[in-house]
Amino acid sequence: MRVGRAVAGVAAVTLVLSLGGHSAGYAAPDPAVAFLTADAGLGYVREMTAGYATAVAEAGVRHTEAGPPIGDTARQLGMLEDLRREGRNGLAVFTWTPELLSGPMAATGEAGTPVIAVYSPPAEGSGVKLYVGNDNFALGEMLADQVASLLPRDAAGVVVLGTAVPGVQALDQRIAGLRSRLPRVRPGVRLLGPFDTKQDPAANLKSWELLVRSDPRALGFVGTGDRDARSLARLRNQSAGTWIAGGFGLDDIAVQAVRNGGYALVSPEPYVQGAIAGWLLAEHAKRNFPLPAGWIPTPAIPVTPSNAEMIMARQASTKRRADDARVVVRDVVSDLAGHLLPLSAAR
Repeated sequence: MRVGRAVAGVAAVTLVLSLGGHSAGYAAPDPAVAFLTADAGLGYVREMTAGYATAVAEAGVRHTEAGPPIGDTARQLGMLEDLRREGRNGLAVFTWTPELLSGPMAATGEAGTPVIAVYSPPAEGSGVKLYVGNDNFALGEMLADQVASLLPRDAAGVVVLGTAVPGVQALDQRIAGLRSRLPRVRPGVRLLGPFDTKQDPAANLKSWELLVRSDPRALGFVGTGDRDARSLARLRNQSAGTWIAGGFGLDDIAVQAVRNGGYALVSPEPYVQGAIAGWLLAEHAKRNFPLPAGWIPTPAIPVTPSNAEMIMARQASTKRRADDARVVVRDVVSDLAGHLLPLSAAR
């Protein structure tokens, strides 16, 4: 059940606005917005960034996308300070370390630049009132069902869990959802971990190689992010064993592994996350669209053998991704109150 509460005026404005629409009586002079990310080299971060940039560009607003190529919080802090000094009309932030960025994010808001948190819920003290991101606990449950579909009902044994960034709330919630759901639908399955599988691509692959080698009788191996999904897909392609694997993301090797069988995958749809945040900030900067307060849960989809080819075709087409995302964005922004949950419920 959705419990929505938008700021005053949202309902009226959303009746007027659609993608590319206008609200009367306000036009900011040469507005500009920005998106600050962590790990800009990751596939799903590039997806978020592309969705954001496309939505903002369609609104005719100048935009900047920035972020360190790896999880470097010190560099991200420096980039945040630079963007704040530039006096942007709006800023979206994805960070693995919301607590460490909470002070500068609060200062940004106090200086008059609205801030939206994307992917990771904002920390207390950041002053951020709006979060756009998945229900990660539900994503974990969704992947659990996909994994269960690959196992016999009477399966008995171990499934090993790994996470590339231990302690990050979004990824920890995916593990919690897996732990809550998988043993209920496959009572004979015991979960081990999560083990730290590292962010660096080579280290991540090596970590999973060691885990697979350490428990060759395991039923399967499941990770929480793009790097895990890619590494596990590569290892399963090379393996003569019968173990299954699972993960999150839209990595092309992982999607192909789904088509090959024995691989479970859930897409958090990061392009849509970025597009929603971009649309909201662009419309606020250009037309004073009132930003709501709360959490906008964004959709996720299971990748299955029946839809894998369609997803691969979508991902190969810039236009197709933008067109599909535009439908979701329009649905959300036309009824923001109906899509909002309290920020305290974000998980």
